Amino acid sequence: MSTAGPEALGLIAGTGTFPLDIARSARRRGRDVVAVAFHRHTDPRIEAAVSAVTWLHPGEVGAAVEALRSAGVRDAVMAGKVPKAALYEASDGPRLDAEAAGIVGRLSARGDVSLLTAVADHLVSRGIRLLDQAELVPELLAGEGPLGRTRLTAAQEADVAFGWPIAKVVAGLDIGQTVIVKDGTVLAVEAIEGTDAAIRRAGGVAPGACVVKVAGPKQDPRFDLPAIGPETARVLIAAGAAALAFEAGRTVVLDRDALVEAADAHGIALVGIAAAGLSESV
Repeated sequence: MSTAGPEALGLIAGTGTFPLDIARSARRRGRDVVAVAFHRHTDPRIEAAVSAVTWLHPGEVGAAVEALRSAGVRDAVMAGKVPKAALYEASDGPRLDAEAAGIVGRLSARGDVSLLTAVADHLVSRGIRLLDQAELVPELLAGEGPLGRTRLTAAQEADVAFGWPIAKVVAGLDIGQTVIVKDGTVLAVEAIEGTDAAIRRAGGVAPGACVVKVAGPKQDPRFDLPAIGPETARVLIAAGAAALAFEAGRTVVLDRDALVEAADAHGIALVGIAAAGLSESV
């Protein structure tokens, strides 16, 4: 890896297009971007969006830290999900290097928030500060109200109101950020498999469900903002879902135009909900 300038921004690039948005925004601001990317998870287009990239496997924390430190990185952004299940892709169990094993070994609970908080603390101890995910791209944060032409029906409003506090409890327990409900019944709850897999699972139970995606009460803006985008729309369509409600001001919306176009074409309602004013927002 080539060494970038002293103002280089580190980018820990997970899945989806969010890392690309971060990289492009930083470079528009005149900053070099040095990325750590993950085999089978990071979009290969990251190569063209950054000054330098090191490809690793999830769990290779020591190599990631060394790549960033050797490039003079002091500030970094974590963008895009690195699925926890990816740690179990190796046939002989989790692929953890010594630093990762040390982090995990000190944890009594190993939910997403606990793991990522420990990783963030470890980065700080090695001289790398994690910035808030949306700091460079505040325009990507969801607003309150509907996106697109499709509106929630009265029955869907009731399902969103029913599912919202359940999703908040689930997120507060560091299990997942999403529940899928229909007619006052929970069809699926997100766990380690991730949001998309949970939506697909609910689609196998019944079409026409409402997906409710929230930020946790202890959500850390450095690494844990919920995100939606065109891939979310494709999963909703395939699962026959009727609506997606997400938390305004705390959800990243990727490729908004493509998301809305796909949802409108299939009559799927998209709505940003202000947690403090749920009844007025739906």
